[in-house]
Amino acid sequence: MPMEVLDRTITAMKAFHEQPAEVKASIYRRKSETGVVFFSSSSHLLPSDAACWRDTLRIRSGPILEDKEEIPEVCRNEVMEWNQQTQHLGAVLMGLLSEGLGLSPSKLQDMTCVEKRKMLAHYYPCCPQPDLTMGLKSHTDTGVITVVLREQAGGLQVKHGEAWLDATPSPGVLIVNIGNLLQVMSNGEYKSAEHRVLANPGPVPRLSVSVFYYPLECDDQIGPIPELVSPEKPAAFQQFNLGEYLENHFRT
Repeated sequence: MPMEVLDRTITAMKAFHEQPAEVKASIYRRKSETGVVFFSSSSHLLPSDAACWRDTLRIRSGPILEDKEEIPEVCRNEVMEWNQQTQHLGAVLMGLLSEGLGLSPSKLQDMTCVEKRKMLAHYYPCCPQPDLTMGLKSHTDTGVITVVLREQAGGLQVKHGEAWLDATPSPGVLIVNIGNLLQVMSNGEYKSAEHRVLANPGPVPRLSVSVFYYPLECDDQIGPIPELVSPEKPAAFQQFNLGEYLENHFRT
């Protein structure tokens, strides 16, 4: 993916977040009833004891990108370009991951794992008391994979054993997280990684842009891919309904 695309995406998303509050208010929502949503603090604000210190722009990007007139003008062209690039990248990654499991390169893509996507641009302003909260609390990703573009700033940590390790940013590097669904579909061959983002002690804001990939049909049953189950390696996970899983996750 060209460096200039990465740079333009970061610049445009930062430009959106640094607009006056009254400009962003038109798409502010506490619930995600629309395809383009801006929310401040935490999406888990009501059930949580404390809010995470960040703002987020979320855009539904697949299977069809949200109507371009609904995307904020300040980042509209860059969002459309980023969506095209990450759709192609997702197909390449699914092919590599399929081959890594000993399957046909098209297996995960045939299971529509590239089709349903959402884009989140997290903005982490300076937090006056960073020891009292998080930028993003500890979690694993729900989907198949997540592609993350980060500005050259710290804060992301990955859990290894009982220790939290800093994920040092590098120019031009994208992070690919394995999600819970791929852990299940791969019968445990791939593991979803627990990670978090520390609150920003300042003074320069941080920004990241993530694309989450999901199977297309919420009525589908998800479980280990049959070719990966054998008497020597029985199914490590039961079948479950994708829609119910996602609903329960985002409700809690």
